[in-house]
Parts: sequence; structure tokens; C-alpha cells
Amino acid sequence: MPGWTSPCRAWRPRCLQLPAYGRRTFTATTVSHREAPPLPLEGYRVLDMTRVLAGPYCTQILGDLGAEVIKVEHPVTGDDTRAWGPPFAKYETGSSQEGPGESAYFLGVNRNKKSIGLNFQRKEGVEILHKLAAECDILVENYKPNALKKYSMDYETLRKINPRLIYTSITGYGQTGPYSERAGYDVMVEAEFGLMHITGERDGPPVKVGVAVTDLTTGLYASNSIMAALLQRGRTGKGQHIDMALSDCQTATLANIASSCLVTGKKDSGRWGTAHRKSLHPQSIPSIVPYRAFKTKDGDILFGGGNDRLFRIMCDGLGKPEWKEAPAYLTNAARVANRVELEQKIEAITVEKTTDEWLHVFEGKGMPYAPINDVQTALEHSHTKARNMVVEVQHDSCGQMSLVNTPIKMSGCAPGVRTPPPSLGQHTDQVLENLGLSKDDIASLRQGKIVR
Repeated sequence: MPGWTSPCRAWRPRCLQLPAYGRRTFTATTVSHREAPPLPLEGYRVLDMTRVLAGPYCTQILGDLGAEVIKVEHPVTGDDTRAWGPPFAKYETGSSQEGPGESAYFLGVNRNKKSIGLNFQRKEGVEILHKLAAECDILVENYKPNALKKYSMDYETLRKINPRLIYTSITGYGQTGPYSERAGYDVMVEAEFGLMHITGERDGPPVKVGVAVTDLTTGLYASNSIMAALLQRGRTGKGQHIDMALSDCQTATLANIASSCLVTGKKDSGRWGTAHRKSLHPQSIPSIVPYRAFKTKDGDILFGGGNDRLFRIMCDGLGKPEWKEAPAYLTNAARVANRVELEQKIEAITVEKTTDEWLHVFEGKGMPYAPINDVQTALEHSHTKARNMVVEVQHDSCGQMSLVNTPIKMSGCAPGVRTPPPSLGQHTDQVLENLGLSKDDIASLRQGKIVR
């Protein structure tokens, strides 16, 4: 970048007990956690240039594990998902914020981050990004391939500024290949790369998974790859470019289904609802019976009669002990052969009681079973509460709110929600001051609509 060069600081986090070489410290704005053991990624800094889901989910994981995540947002609109509502968490009376509130979608994937509103279509904005890139260990972006090159924010440019930078690109179809220039969306990738074909009821249409699962698995793969790259950088001293594609991750997470197709050379057997899948042959049937959901008086319940012993427990619970010795049901092979008849008989019984009544019947019997709960019930579940998976936080503009917690449990430290999701541009001044800009500099940038 004309007029500015980076010292390319050779820096490692404090936990490795190496010098910081003049690295600036970004001060926290929340309650100190110095008494707690350091988190695994404490001391690492992430430049988050992502929006919507896959990228923010990746950087949120890094933030949960202790990294300082600086989220770069459009100074007027911010992350696209800030407008994706209702529902919104409403701003408290007297808040300086305007509008309907913070969207639930945004709140779900942006905890433990700082927000800076920055217009990098202007030269001054690019200069700020270059300074941040020089100070960061990791950059994550989810723009189309080569889209950031015109802003001098591509990997080849930034590696010259900071050779230790781990630069992660998340796209629909990757940096190479015939589809690389296509915009990638979760539902399209689910459809094109096999997942929708195997999801849904046997005789029903293909359906998408209830959450954007391909976005989420890509975010998980990306965060895992970043941490591996940090380990490699510890050996080599060099960063690298990570190319993550939704299409690749969807193909990878077909797992045993894909493997069976490759081994047999045959097409998969399609959708099986909640039933257990035997193989991928088009004429295949479930290999374990009963092993699926059954209707109750007020909902559904899953039974897992995975072997003969478990089936006998189910027979007693259903009040049909005679089925245990019936030749048609004596072995799993026999039950598979008589699957339709047996499953119809089971459901004729399960609809006579509520789901809770059946849960009480099978409690402690040793047979796998589970209700099919809605999301609100799952969030209020006693086990969810016992595992501390929903936490209360104080948002600066919205007040008290509930958030889903990180699922990561570690014996040596306690990952969790340290800071609530930020309001747009909440940390602009703090981040810029730590880069050495004066209050007058920041005021000038704000007046020029370069920062928020």
C-alpha cells in the first residue's frame, strides 16, 4: 500500500512465554477474567471479515476459545443478518441505538467479538485494514474468490505485510474449479451435493435440514483448520491460505453414505425418515427394527430396539410380552422381514398415551428412547440447563438476554460467553485508538463516513 509498510511482527501469544516485540494490547471493555485460567487461544487476534453464518460461526468458535475477534462491518448496514428479523431483541429505553433492536440471527453467531464499522471502499479504510492485518494472527473472509483483490486485501498482498498471517477464505465452491465463481448458499449446496436427497420421509419430497447445516459444518471445519495452521506456524513461523468450500464440506459430511456409494458403485437408497438405514442399494430396507419415531397421543417418540434384548424391553413396556416369543419377531432378521406389520402394531399402541407417559414407562429400563422435542422445549430441557448450555448476559443496548453457550467443556479452563454480541461499530474507537490513531483522527474518519 502506498505510503505505508508493516514491520511484520514476529509475535506469539503470552501462553508460549515469548516476547511480544512491541505488540499493542487491545484493552477489554468488560469485567476482567484474570482470576480464571487462560483460554487456549488467549493472546491470538482475529480479523473477522465475514457475514451471515459460516464465517461468523467459525470466528465465534475462535472467540469462545479466547481469541480476540475484531469484526469488520459495513458502517451503515453492518452484517447482513442485523436486518434479518423479526424477531429482534428490543433496545432498552434510553439506549443510544435506533431501530427495532438486535436481530436474533445476528445474536446467535457473534458473541465474544468486537465490532468496527469500516468503509474499505475508500483508501483510508484499506489503510486501517492493512494495519489491523499486520497486528492479527488470523483473517477470515467469505467474499467471492478474488473479490477482495481490488481492495488490496487478498492473501498475496497481505502475506507481504504479515508473513505469519493465517488467511482463511470461506466460499460456496472454493477458490478453484468450474463453480468457483458461483455464489454459494447452504440450501443450494445441500441440494446439489447429496444431502437433500437423503433427508425426509421415505415417500416424501427431498427436504433441507432444519438449520443451515452445511454453513455450520463449514464453520467448524474452518475453525479446526485454523487451529491446525496455528500449530504448524509454531513450527515453521509462516502463515498460509486456507481454502474452505461449502461444497467440499457437504461432500465430506456425507461420510459413510458417500463411502458406501464409492464401494458399491451404486446410487444411494434415498430417504428413510427416522428409520435406521441398512445400505445404499435402491431396494434396501432398514437393518434394525424397530428403530424409528412413532406417533403418540400428543407428539412423537423415538424407540431404538437395536438388538433382541432391547426389543424384549420394549415389548414389556408396550404391554405386549407375547411378542418376545412370537416367531415373526423373535430375531432382528425376522422383525426386518415383518417390519411394516410390526411398526403398525407398535404405533397403534403408542398413540394411546402421551409422550410424557411413555417416557415415564421406559425411564431407567435401559432401552434407547427419546421424545421429539421442539426447539423451545430443548432449550428448557433439564439436561440443557444442567450442562449450562443457555446463559444470561447483559447486552449494552438490549439489557438482559439469553444466549446459547459454547458446547466446549475443558478441565483446564472455562470457555464461554465473555462478551455479548456487539452493536454495530461499538468498538470502533477502541480498536482505532489501539492502532495509534488520535481522537481527532477518528473524528475526521467518522466525518468522512469511513468509520462508524
